[in-house]
Amino acid sequence: MLNWDAMFATRSSRMRASEIRELLKLLDRPDIISFAGGIPDPALFPDKEFKQAYAEIFDSSAVNSALQYSVSEGYKPLREWLVKQMAALGIPCGLDNVFIVSGSQQGLDYFGKLFLSPNDTALVTWPTYLGALQAFNAYEPAYDQLTPGGNRTPASYREAAAQKGGKVKFAYLSADFSNPTGETVDRDGREKLLKLAEELDIAVIEDAAYQSLRYDGDPIPPILALEIVEKGHINNTRTIYCGSFSKTLAPGLRVGFIVANAPVIRKLVLMKQAADLHSSTINQMAIAEVAERGFDAQVAKIRAAYSHRRNCMLAALERYMPAGTSWTKPEGGMFIWVTLPKGMDGAELLAKSLESAKVAFVPGKAFFADGSGANTFRVSFSCANEKMIDEGISRLGKLIASEIG
Repeated sequence: MLNWDAMFATRSSRMRASEIRELLKLLDRPDIISFAGGIPDPALFPDKEFKQAYAEIFDSSAVNSALQYSVSEGYKPLREWLVKQMAALGIPCGLDNVFIVSGSQQGLDYFGKLFLSPNDTALVTWPTYLGALQAFNAYEPAYDQLTPGGNRTPASYREAAAQKGGKVKFAYLSADFSNPTGETVDRDGREKLLKLAEELDIAVIEDAAYQSLRYDGDPIPPILALEIVEKGHINNTRTIYCGSFSKTLAPGLRVGFIVANAPVIRKLVLMKQAADLHSSTINQMAIAEVAERGFDAQVAKIRAAYSHRRNCMLAALERYMPAGTSWTKPEGGMFIWVTLPKGMDGAELLAKSLESAKVAFVPGKAFFADGSGANTFRVSFSCANEKMIDEGISRLGKLIASEIG
């Protein structure tokens, strides 16, 4: 009899199913109002623009290159477009600083492989993006809580890492409208994080998946932009910027990108050569065409839609949530984070909600590296219309009130 568990590497025991991916299956149930999937609304995809881009590729001599093997660094015209975009964000860079990955999730896996030896420490926020924990877990790290703008000393981080048998290797965070909380790190917090990273001599991984989705307030420079001002050139920086077209153009094409100093990019290229050679060439070409012709217009369209839905959900939470609950008020992104009274459990609430209220959300515990946060949950407004939001939050508010009462 085969004993696969004995054959698998020890790291495989740390791989867990994503609660979010499982909950996405509920999107097909017509009786469920789902605020679970933090995914873009497909009705807002630039489908006509992609149809035209792919048609033009197939109707030209470029089709031979589109269907052929390509370089691991990525499609040059797309990287050239990204160089211009980065400059507009205050991140002057060259082609050698831009690398294309098969979705930013692949980039997170590469970071775990590049930086983490078993028992090394990754600094992450409490809570943090669940997909990052899944990517890093395979490399058997320890975790410690990152509090941008907090008062913990570098020595305390070093001592905690040494007690776990390793070293602090990087700090990972989403500074703008983070998944799952929707919160943003202010400029002071970003500058303090850079100072901490300098003193610890670690990398900073800046997950910028939602940076384009700002609805209110003034933009804050990316962490990498702040560091370039301080260091003078991107090749002197320790911040690694991880971006994506999934939230702006189309997630199904799986095109993301990394912007960093050249030595880091060279290492990542070697990893990609060993992993999948290169990301889909034809998808990169289509992304480049659509982005060149109308990225700003597409972003303006989705900002208007998501901003309205966020406002509707915040208003519904204000109307229907009982005393004792609280929630974030994000300036952008796709998520709102709800905190229940202490002693309540988001996973237990979800089970009851699916049974009686017919509303889905994501329990918060999965987003905490230490397994805390049981009395929290995440809701997303990106794929819900005004009627769904009002009805769903109303049902959820009544359920929570009955549990409290």
